[in-house]
Amino acid sequence: MNILNLISTAAATAEASTREAATIKDAVDELVQNPEETASKIGEFFHNMLQSILRSIPTIILAVVVLILGMIVCKLVLKVLGKGLDRTKLDLTVNNFVKQCCKIVLYVLLLTIVLSVLGIPATSIVTVIGTAGVAIGLALQSSLSNVAGGIMLLINKPFKIGDYILVSGVSGVVKQITILYTRLDSDSNQAIFIPNGQVSGAVVTNNNTNGTRRVDMKFSISYSDDYQKAREVILQVLSRNDRILTDPAPTVRMLEHAASSVNIAVRPWCKAADYWEVFFSVTEEVRAAFIESGISIPFDQLDVHVVKE
Repeated sequence: MNILNLISTAAATAEASTREAATIKDAVDELVQNPEETASKIGEFFHNMLQSILRSIPTIILAVVVLILGMIVCKLVLKVLGKGLDRTKLDLTVNNFVKQCCKIVLYVLLLTIVLSVLGIPATSIVTVIGTAGVAIGLALQSSLSNVAGGIMLLINKPFKIGDYILVSGVSGVVKQITILYTRLDSDSNQAIFIPNGQVSGAVVTNNNTNGTRRVDMKFSISYSDDYQKAREVILQVLSRNDRILTDPAPTVRMLEHAASSVNIAVRPWCKAADYWEVFFSVTEEVRAAFIESGISIPFDQLDVHVVKE
């Protein structure tokens, strides 16, 4: 039975090929025998196509005019909206996010109007947009996760523009929060772009939320130096620094007995914006004060004792 089926299938295929070849041969014969009629039909086709193009020119011009005017109107609306949002007390992050969403909505609406002017039914446009949205959504799943992450950042507000944060192993000042990514400017002024999906799912350390920060430093003195004297010298340096807060009071305590030094923990508090200035200035001033007070700053060393037998 299988062999008979194969034979019948092959015969049917051969018969269909023969019919197609005959049809093509008849068309070629007609073209050769009646060249004037064929040329007339071709000329009529191009004439009808030209007439259709000429009839469509006013509609195309109208669509272009609507597109240009629509873009101008969209820019004016966005400009007025931006000024209105800037006058409100909305957070800068929310402000920028709303502007971006309004921009997308306005241009999608303009595109719909232009297509309607060209004669495409609104129902077809909505269907195409919906289908395209599904297709784009499937193709850009990671981007949609970034959009969702941006919305979560907008709702939860773990940080805002101007905050100094640490996220995903990088740190910097938040300069921009868009729908898809968050931009940080690092300490060396490098622009770092992190997808919002990654930011929303990561551990974020915000150094500005509480307003103040503790500056953790460590200073070392030798075992032969007076710890209490060194402590008083450090406290005097801290008291002269206007950026260091008195409440909470700075902590200066012995930290550990190291291999070749006594380490002192110094923990002053300051405003978040003054962190690095306090860190560097105190480090410089403590060293100068130690030298002036005769307190040595030890370095790692190894004592070797040779025993003669």
